[in-house]
Amino acid sequence: MQFQFNSDNQTPGNAEMAARVEDITLRRLDRISSRLTRVEVHVGDINGPRGGIDKRCAIEVRPAGMPPVSAVQQAASIDAAVAGAAGKVLAAFDRQMGKRSTRKGH
Repeated sequence: MQFQFNSDNQTPGNAEMAARVEDITLRRLDRISSRLTRVEVHVGDINGPRGGIDKRCAIEVRPAGMPPVSAVQQAASIDAAVAGAAGKVLAAFDRQMGKRSTRKGH
């Protein structure tokens, strides 16, 4: 699985942050990691130096043989936004897998 980290010009995209974001994301998506070919994480600061609940994280996962699944979360910190977006993308992936399965009688 390939992991790609992107940040905007308001957010320091240093190696420490990239490693922390990768760790949070992959721990949260561990259950489905064998089905994924690529994970892209985009983090940013919406308001810049003005502050507030303005950290944004968008995660897109690309499962093998399926269309991509994505989710977005805003929070007060990058870590919280990443954890929230990872949880949302995991739920969206589960919904997509449920729609693809055939259930007898439905």
